Amino acid sequence: MTINKFFQPTEMAAQDFFQRWRQLSLPHQEAQKIFKANHPMDAEVTKAKLLGFGSALLDSGGPSPENFVGTGIIQTKALQVGCLLQLEPNAQAQMYPLTLHTIKEPVSIQLCELLAQQF
Repeated sequence: MTINKFFQPTEMAAQDFFQRWRQLSLPHQEAQKIFKANHPMDAEVTKAKLLGFGSALLDSGGPSPENFVGTGIIQTKALQVGCLLQLEPNAQAQMYPLTLHTIKEPVSIQLCELLAQQF
């Protein structure tokens, strides 16, 4: 069983997201992966994959309207960890920079690896 089975969407205003994003800026709170697209880059398919993974998506993707910004909570009996993510599709390069911020480094790393496999 993978950790994303415990990933539940949580709603957050864009202002709160970016404030929290800046607060979780220590190296052990971030996982980042830049990877080549394995499938055609389609915004609606990307959105569906992120929602299917368990993330809530914000209307504002930040500085670029092509970006996806999401939030969720890993919730188990023993653990509750808030998760913030940014996926920044680059159609010209056929690449995806993906960044996750959480308070638990292993959670950030695991979610980043699992999400990257989707694209």
